[in-house]
Amino acid sequence: MHAMTERERTLERLRKRLSGAEDGWFFAQIAAQVSERRRELGLSQADLAGLVGTTQSAIARLEAGGRPPRIDTLLRIAAALECRLIVELAPD
Repeated sequence: MHAMTERERTLERLRKRLSGAEDGWFFAQIAAQVSERRRELGLSQADLAGLVGTTQSAIARLEAGGRPPRIDTLLRIAAALECRLIVELAPD
């Protein structure tokens, strides 16, 4: 196991902050939307994983609200689900 770099520590702090975001966990909201849309399209987790280029277990972790996926993974998931990924910044 390697020591975390400053960048990795910063990303981990950001992930933790987002996981505790008000109005429901930011990634939990996305996870629920992914699961719902996948079912609307009649796709299994394995089907979606194949379209995205990842594993079924990664899709299951995302849908369960596990570790947040990378933005490029979210973009591939959105494309596979025939959706747009919308990310918004708002001042505090």
